[in-house]
Amino acid sequence: MIYRGRRLRQDAFIRSLARETRLSADTLIWPVFIRAGEGIFEEIPSLPGQYHYSVDQLGRAVDAALEAGVTKLLLFGLPAHKDAVGSDAYDENGIVQQGLRAIREKYGKSIYLITDICMCEYTDHGHCGILHGDYVDNDETLTYLDRIAVSHAGAGADMVAPSDMMDGRIGSMRSALDGAGYERLPIMAYSVKYASAFYGPFRDAAGSAPSFGDRKSYQMDPHNVREALREAALDEDEGADILMVKPAMTYLDVVRAVREQTTLPLCAYSVSGEYAMIKAAAAAGLVDEYKIMCESALSVYRAGADMLITYYAKELAGAIRRGDIG
Repeated sequence: MIYRGRRLRQDAFIRSLARETRLSADTLIWPVFIRAGEGIFEEIPSLPGQYHYSVDQLGRAVDAALEAGVTKLLLFGLPAHKDAVGSDAYDENGIVQQGLRAIREKYGKSIYLITDICMCEYTDHGHCGILHGDYVDNDETLTYLDRIAVSHAGAGADMVAPSDMMDGRIGSMRSALDGAGYERLPIMAYSVKYASAFYGPFRDAAGSAPSFGDRKSYQMDPHNVREALREAALDEDEGADILMVKPAMTYLDVVRAVREQTTLPLCAYSVSGEYAMIKAAAAAGLVDEYKIMCESALSVYRAGADMLITYYAKELAGAIRRGDIG
């Protein structure tokens, strides 16, 4: 009788050689929240182990990332002032712009900085674009998103990541960046972003919950997969360099479907609700946090993602280094 693969499974070293899915710390991206003010280093209650940093405290985050072997950050801003058009988002002295310049001045190019491009954290109504009445004006919003992207590029961003889900934003942003002399700056598109209940802790952390209604008119219906493929294809045609699926764990079928459609690099975002659930279950003694963290991340890569945005980036980098995952 032939036992296919049994000899491979019986030896740990051979098992590692035969692994079909491999992880690298180089593919991990850690979200970091920059908050207006001074001397701020405060744990976020809804995201245990994650912090708000004022610009003067950002070195704590960068040092921790580099020490863990994580070289890529995704920056989010919490401004001191919000208004109807989210002016702090594109202000040359906006909170993210300050953070970018501070990190660049101290760390140079030793850390790769990606910036979130959206308006929800900066508008007083909490929606991702310019409102006309109770509706977001898609086309008018594009001009503001372009201004944010160009401003971030000028402040030192290595990549921009538009998360707004406006139609046509990738083509518009690509043209704006090219026109401003940033032809080489890549765009990571939140191509497939569902209107998900898993964003709750993030909205608390970023102060970005909408003041009325919801975002279902511009984020995607969780029932739809074919729509996801159309959205991803449109972003690819408009010039996106990397596509993204968000959330990750409950949308692994979508990650796989997009992977089979495109040859572009594919990112998945393991969102705040996924992280918070694992943390809560572990705190209650119901699961082994370390093992669940590793297995959850592995599932995302196995589904076809090339990179992962995760609040566990530092811990996963350690697990990869120790050979527990990778």
